[in-house]
Amino acid sequence: MSLIIIVIIFVLFLLQWKWVNKRGYKTRLPPGSMGWPYIGETLKLYTQHPKTFFSIRSKRYGSIFKSHILGCPCVMISSPEAAKIVLVSKAHLFKPTYPPSKEKMIGPEALFFHQGDYHSMLKKLVQSSFSPSAIKGSVHAIENIVLNCLPKWENATTPIYTLQEMKKYAFEVAMISAFGDNPEQETQGIKCLYQKLEKGYNSMPLDFPGTPFHKAMKARKSLNERLRKLIEKRRRSGESGGGLLGILLKKQKLNEISDSQIADNIIGVIFAAHDTTASVLTWVLKYLHDNANVLEAVVREQDGIRRKLQHEDKRALTWDDTRHMLLTTRVIQETLRSASILSFTFREAVEDVEFQGYVIPKGWKVLPLFRTIHHSSDFFPQPEIFDPSRFEVPPKPNTYIPFGNGAHSCPGSELAKLEMLIFLHHLTTTYRWKVIGAEDAIQYGPFPVPKGGLPIQVIPRSNKNINKKI
Repeated sequence: MSLIIIVIIFVLFLLQWKWVNKRGYKTRLPPGSMGWPYIGETLKLYTQHPKTFFSIRSKRYGSIFKSHILGCPCVMISSPEAAKIVLVSKAHLFKPTYPPSKEKMIGPEALFFHQGDYHSMLKKLVQSSFSPSAIKGSVHAIENIVLNCLPKWENATTPIYTLQEMKKYAFEVAMISAFGDNPEQETQGIKCLYQKLEKGYNSMPLDFPGTPFHKAMKARKSLNERLRKLIEKRRRSGESGGGLLGILLKKQKLNEISDSQIADNIIGVIFAAHDTTASVLTWVLKYLHDNANVLEAVVREQDGIRRKLQHEDKRALTWDDTRHMLLTTRVIQETLRSASILSFTFREAVEDVEFQGYVIPKGWKVLPLFRTIHHSSDFFPQPEIFDPSRFEVPPKPNTYIPFGNGAHSCPGSELAKLEMLIFLHHLTTTYRWKVIGAEDAIQYGPFPVPKGGLPIQVIPRSNKNINKKI
């Protein structure tokens, strides 16, 4: 058995060596390491702190280097100028893509993976669902989700695992964005299947029984069937319904989009709106807990808004109220920079590309390293310090890109910021929290978050202390 394993590793090594050295690329590829055959440096990337992984290689090789992750040879770039070339000025040479495992799980017809007319058509539809004018009407529904979940934290007899709870919250908001303010009962089954699917997002594409990828793909197949039934139900009713699904079904009436395209893009939106927002909110609570002066300032701002609501017949939050949460918005901006949960994005060279004196072979992945740019002292002085005041002035162009850049930037950024602001308003004006344990390590779930999902204890905040120092 051990001999077979050795032979397999040797064959994989030869294949990787042949790929790297074919067509005379060897001397013109960027410096770097391809790691182990097939596995590459995947295990190092997802077991080390991302800052460690990228900083070690940047110091060793410079701002452009090669690697091999998730079964893909790739080139990583870490300068704002290079990122702009890949994402904006020469985006036609670098198509959007993900590793095969992620693409299969999300669905090949999701807008993430396309360029040209199909992408333009889909992006317009998605943007119409996530534009400020569209999400203004969702403030009340999102606020109700917050008011329903927070009291459960207060009465918990065991630690609250922040990431887990934030995923529940963000998923409910994602359901609204995907299916409308009154989602059908079928969405509960979709939720269970999606939770099984996401466990395989960072897995190697090994599709045989027992592997995380195989289990995820099994859930993906069931999820597709569940979505098709929901699509058919709405179609039979004659009502397109709300959310992105309603917008896509209206487009389908013009015979311009298929059921499989609808399903892939619904799953894609849930992926984009769910895990990322939950991870950012987890880091927000961590940073506010660790920076008492920042928390105190946020509380003052949110208390002022709450007093205004109480003086106006105890009304609910509105979109306009969230536009006055200026400091809280800067806290979110700084969290997006400091945590950089989207450490990079994936592009793929559509042809052999001459790039800064090197050759990026056709088919290789190209990864702009957002985290490295966000943690450069050239653009953000003392980047290791959590300092929301740095966003009192706009950052330099192309140095702050938490939602990407160019035609494929995240269309749901406004919804993400809105749901975070609503949540933080109610949390900071009503509760206090204490982190259990002092470990600063991270884990992937699927994005980097504090280890253990940030366990906390939540207690009610006394009204009589509303204006006192925390």
